[in-house]
Amino acid sequence: MKHLISSVPGTTAAAGKRADTSASRVRSGTAGEAAGSAAGFADPSFSADLIAWQKQHGRHALPWQNTHDAYRIWLSEIMLQQTQVATVIPYYERFLQSFPTVADLANAPASMVMEHWAGLGYYTRARNLHACARRVLAEHGGQFPQDPALLADLPGIGRSTAAAIAAFAYGVRAAILDGNVKRVFARVFGIDQFPGTKAVEEQLWQRAEALLPAQDIQAYTQGLMDLGATLCTRSKPACAACPMRERCIALRDNRVDELPVRKPKKAIPQKFAIMLVVVHQDQVLLLQRPTLGIWADLLSLPELDGHAANPTKFDRARAEAMLAPFGNIDQIRQLDTISHGFTHFKLEIQPYLVSLIKRHAFASQVEHQWINQADVAKAALPAPIKKLLMDLNRQQQLVLSFQP
Repeated sequence: MKHLISSVPGTTAAAGKRADTSASRVRSGTAGEAAGSAAGFADPSFSADLIAWQKQHGRHALPWQNTHDAYRIWLSEIMLQQTQVATVIPYYERFLQSFPTVADLANAPASMVMEHWAGLGYYTRARNLHACARRVLAEHGGQFPQDPALLADLPGIGRSTAAAIAAFAYGVRAAILDGNVKRVFARVFGIDQFPGTKAVEEQLWQRAEALLPAQDIQAYTQGLMDLGATLCTRSKPACAACPMRERCIALRDNRVDELPVRKPKKAIPQKFAIMLVVVHQDQVLLLQRPTLGIWADLLSLPELDGHAANPTKFDRARAEAMLAPFGNIDQIRQLDTISHGFTHFKLEIQPYLVSLIKRHAFASQVEHQWINQADVAKAALPAPIKKLLMDLNRQQQLVLSFQP
């Protein structure tokens, strides 16, 4: 998106004067704010400039916009948590095709919900999504409540998401404070402390409440989201096109790359797993993962040692013992290592392709299931496991290399 500096609201001489006044108030960042009240952060010109910019330059054609349907707004807000818009759109559209109403989602089996979510990541969101839909149906007659406090009481909906739903669906005057908004505030107001600490976050909430406009709450809320997502981005922000550039302390002090202050880095632990791609004819053996832990409730590959702190060597005898209920091993071949990052650790997966000579019946092993290779694409699998199996399918290795 290209903007001329002279065409962006909030760039007049008067705006510059407002910026000087604002800058003098917040020059020291959060250091002098602890004793202040939310009223001390009030600045009607901030919301006025942001609303004017959003109406002219903001996003207006996303699939979940131009509606007051709380279900659609809620669905998009949950999907957009920690996920890019471009990634969310196809998932959002598929969800609405299969679950057009909150009742449809609530009444769907959990496995179907997970299948639709597979690949989007952060799978706790999917479980909370399903639980939330059921609560809305059971406790609110299928209608999302207007009160942000009641919304925040539902599974998977925090304070900021509740405010966004209430604002967009019902026009409720409520403040949001997601990661994008924290970044905008930190730069514009020169907040030079890590925004994730409790004290700083509370001050940010006070500021967010104080800056709320008296009207046009939808445009203001969308403007904060648009500003953080399209201009005031984490890297390479488009400061020249920003409606807040005349008042932005980070830009004035050449600290845009420094703010917001980043969380101190900690060493990310490494874990290791040996996974078995067990095939027989045109089917692959999958494991239903537990309801807790990573990839909860998804299908995945059998693991020889679980997630270990140190790498272990493949032991054919142990693999044969583990797979004995399913059949006798014919051939085993080591595949390329896969690295996958989670929020709190990195996982190195060493997969082995295993063919069975003969498959045994195992009616009691309900946590395992065989699926056709053709069904891998739509199965509820973690993204790296689905990619591995689909790559093998495309290379025809599952069929051609391991005929029984």
